[in-house]
Amino acid sequence: MIKNLLFKRFVAVLLFAAFIIYISPGPIRVLADDDPFEYTADISIIFTHDLHAHFEPSLFVDDNGLISERGGYSRMKTAIGQIQANYPQSFILDAGDFSMGTLYQTIFSEYAPDLRVMGLMGFHATTLGNHEFDYRAQGLTDMLYSALASDEYMPAVLIANIDWEKTLADEKLEPDARELRMAMNRFGLAENFIVIEQNGIRAAVFGLIGNEADTYAPESGLFFSNYIEAAKRIVSQIRARGDIDMIICLSHSGTDHNPRRSEDELLAAAVPEIDVIISGHSHTRLAEPIVVGNTFIVSVGAYSYDLGHITLNRGVSRFVLADYELVTINQNLRRSAEIDTVIARFKGLVEDSYLSMFGYGFDEVLAYSPFGFTPIEQFGKQQGEDPLGNLISDSYIDAVMKAEGNNYRTVDVAIVPNGVIRGSFTPGDITVADAFQVSSLGIGPDRVPGYPLVNIYLTGKELKTIAEIDISVSNIMSAARLYVSGLQYTYNPNRLILNRVTDVKLMRPNGNLEEIVDERLYRVIGGLYSCQMMGAVESQSFGLLKVEPKDMYGNPITDFEDHIIYDGGMELKEWLALANYIASFEPVGGVPQVPEFYNMLHGRKISEPSWSPIELFKNPNKIFYMALGAVLVALAIIITPICMIIRKRKRKKRVSRKRFS
Repeated sequence: MIKNLLFKRFVAVLLFAAFIIYISPGPIRVLADDDPFEYTADISIIFTHDLHAHFEPSLFVDDNGLISERGGYSRMKTAIGQIQANYPQSFILDAGDFSMGTLYQTIFSEYAPDLRVMGLMGFHATTLGNHEFDYRAQGLTDMLYSALASDEYMPAVLIANIDWEKTLADEKLEPDARELRMAMNRFGLAENFIVIEQNGIRAAVFGLIGNEADTYAPESGLFFSNYIEAAKRIVSQIRARGDIDMIICLSHSGTDHNPRRSEDELLAAAVPEIDVIISGHSHTRLAEPIVVGNTFIVSVGAYSYDLGHITLNRGVSRFVLADYELVTINQNLRRSAEIDTVIARFKGLVEDSYLSMFGYGFDEVLAYSPFGFTPIEQFGKQQGEDPLGNLISDSYIDAVMKAEGNNYRTVDVAIVPNGVIRGSFTPGDITVADAFQVSSLGIGPDRVPGYPLVNIYLTGKELKTIAEIDISVSNIMSAARLYVSGLQYTYNPNRLILNRVTDVKLMRPNGNLEEIVDERLYRVIGGLYSCQMMGAVESQSFGLLKVEPKDMYGNPITDFEDHIIYDGGMELKEWLALANYIASFEPVGGVPQVPEFYNMLHGRKISEPSWSPIELFKNPNKIFYMALGAVLVALAIIITPICMIIRKRKRKKRVSRKRFS
């Protein structure tokens, strides 16, 4: 009887424990017997990532067709203050790519505007994203020294997976890398992590750059170690201290709908001791945190459109989600006079030190557009031709034609990848700042911000490969989605991957179509970064597709900087080509106006979905034959043993008949 009573009590305790676990609103860590659960404090984390120098609000068209403002640091400062009114000891953190995306980046190295304004907004720490390396190691070095010279409060900058040993062992990279390391040490970047205490909570915070982000920084001049292995090392150091309540990772790695490519989910699974991952790079906007084991992964999108806020309840051995919200930064928030004053000063510096070289003003109107273009949040999401892509690629050809004048050599094709297009245009005035924002990335060897246009040659066969890259590869690597001038291609999305393009032709300015000759060289214009990244095509297609940029004589290009296009002795910048092209449109009422031509499609990409066997198998390329060969080999492997078994059985039957005959 006593045993029965003890058993019932034991079962009751188990059921009660199960009930408590069931009603708990977040992930549970297993508690030790001597480690009872209790709430001790609220943890508040305010977070951003991928701000991309969006100091000022962006215009967008709302659901009612009205143009509204969204984002900007002035109103973000107000939103931070509103959260701090309830949570005065919040952690304020950023996960990288705080720079590069607007005209304010042009004074990145000289004045460190991003870190200085983040300091005014109260950020405690950030990490380096791939775009912080857009101006190469030297540009980042100069920015850090400029930040130090300002003698203002700025957030800590954390990155734990630069492989200094490998980098400094490279003779070509060593000089600039050594200077960068000295600047980082002076800035306080020698530590792998920092400890921030808020409201009695001691949080160890460290930063990482992920594998994909590393590949997106080809001019960083650095080697990076694997982000997961680096995280394991840092977390081990943190745990060895023994006085840390929580671990926060500022990860510029990102998430993806495909779990195998979702780097921060892989990080959380591999390093479960991390409590919160602020996930940058992929510009993901998570309405709810992703929970992997005991780790919360949070993302707030990009361009200062929203501000993230997560609160956690702290127990001795676990954290439970209390609340999570994305605060929209819009016209409902008042502006901060302090931030506005600082931004106005930086705007003046941009005009004096950068735009004056091109004879433009920051808010100067280039043209009026009676219609809007695809919003940047939606741009490139779906395969197909797009008027904004057409506008940019057309501007490249126009710019080269004007720069070369009487020496102009026909440009056959201009190419713009989705990954380098960073803004769009709403109906109304298009300013210089707007045009720069669309093509804002990078710097040239002249140390002047903005990627220059370069001149390369591809064979006709490679032009067809370019079309296939767009149609097949960009579905798994959206940055490779292409917008073209001078080409027309037709594709069937139902065909075998890497064999979906059925026809490719040259499309001349007068609309005439020409057959492409496989072995002939064609002149192609693209941005410096875009052409450099063509080498990634082979790896992204598992070695099945290859594009090798060449000079006009057919020799492979080893240094793309030798093929930059100049205009009057200056590098011809991508953004300047676009700005000048827009400003050249025919005026209406004294103001240039974007023509209706760019409010429609022109058959540059033609989708012809079909399940017809004829359409599925016509014009096969080598990929089709390779796939067909693989299928035949597989069938042979399957059929051969079956045939052998059948023959063996037949032999047995013949032997049996002979014995009985």
